[in-house]
Amino acid sequence: MKIAILSPIAWRTPPFHYGPWEYIVSLLTEGLVKKGIDVTLFATGNSKTKAKLHSICKKGYEEDKNILPKVWECLHISEVFERAEQFDLIHNNFDFLPLTYSNLINTPLLTTIHGFSSNKILPVYKKYNRKTFYVAISNADKSPKLNYIDTVYHGIDLSKFTLNNKPKDYLLFFGRIHPDKGTKEAIEIAKKCNYKLLIAGIIHDNDYFENEIKPYINNKDIKYVGSADSKKRDKLLGNALALLHLINFNEPFGLSVIESMACGTPVIAINRGSMPELIKNGKNGFLIKNKYQAVNIIKNEIKNIDRMECRKSIENKFTDEHMVNNYIKVYRRILNV
Repeated sequence: MKIAILSPIAWRTPPFHYGPWEYIVSLLTEGLVKKGIDVTLFATGNSKTKAKLHSICKKGYEEDKNILPKVWECLHISEVFERAEQFDLIHNNFDFLPLTYSNLINTPLLTTIHGFSSNKILPVYKKYNRKTFYVAISNADKSPKLNYIDTVYHGIDLSKFTLNNKPKDYLLFFGRIHPDKGTKEAIEIAKKCNYKLLIAGIIHDNDYFENEIKPYINNKDIKYVGSADSKKRDKLLGNALALLHLINFNEPFGLSVIESMACGTPVIAINRGSMPELIKNGKNGFLIKNKYQAVNIIKNEIKNIDRMECRKSIENKFTDEHMVNNYIKVYRRILNV
């Protein structure tokens, strides 16, 4: 099989710190190469891969603010479709825009839908429904208006995550600082429990950070530690007593959830979106209806979680090996090989 993988160009593939789509694309690409599959990765010029790299944009537009995103996105997408006949299949990880090229080529197009930023983008997916192929990243994120060839869960490289059976006495928020992610709620719960809270992640909503988060940061009980590369991420997650994932939206997946459990750290999450597909209540974390339920769990139940069980739950289902194998099955179904 000759596979073209189309990655976003907001960040490098893999990203230096933040960039979840690029992160997953990198794991998939490198995993496919290990399986002996001929892969060409369409990504930024500074990307790192053992596949063939094709680039038109030197850096991600989030890394270089002189890059006009729409211009370079169009140039980037056109590169793969102008070369479509060179590949058996194109795997799109770039959201809905590449679908508009699909009727111009004969090569099958598979799109991983990494979540719906808005229902307003559905008309594009509906137009190319059944004409192309869609993969969901969780069953919860499937639109009833679309047809899917399969659900393929994200996987992570377990060698980058260290099991820690002796955590420190702090709680962790890890993710985008945005109302959707529940940063403010994490602060409220940590204060009610009299626990230290570390906040890690990029500031995705500056007004929210300035007005709702920053006033509570005192570098004692509430501390913002910035964005995290892989080494920092491993230490932050592994040393935490629990990850607070008090989301205010139906999250399509939740990489930080499985990354946390890979380190043995249980997750306390609002029961929305894909959370029931990732968390086994009372086994590797807790699913709660509202943020206040977290207080009793932190005080009385969280230390009863077997951190090895958290790790095993990821080993059994959410590794990069699982993800790569499942995508290969999808490729073969499409190509009838």
